[in-house]
Amino acid sequence: MTTPVTSLPTAELLAQRLRERLAPVLLEVLDESRQHAGHVGANASGFGSHFRVRIASALFIGKSPVARHRLVYDALSDFMDRGLHALAIEAQLPPHS
Repeated sequence: MTTPVTSLPTAELLAQRLRERLAPVLLEVLDESRQHAGHVGANASGFGSHFRVRIASALFIGKSPVARHRLVYDALSDFMDRGLHALAIEAQLPPHS
């Protein structure tokens, strides 16, 4: 089944969710879907399937890199059913932590 373009995730929607759940001090969400055209999980629209997230949050303090990634995945889990196929995560500690 193909996900309708109107319901595909956007960088703005992902960023909004991450701001709500993880209160980041640094956040960048990039839609890299066009770079993955023809790959598994890519869609014909060229957006909404592959994203890169660069994020720093005080919630990451004391957590392993794997635990930081899990927080990001958990915050965005419902987007997986809406066409999010791949998520590259760069989860950092906030500056001066």
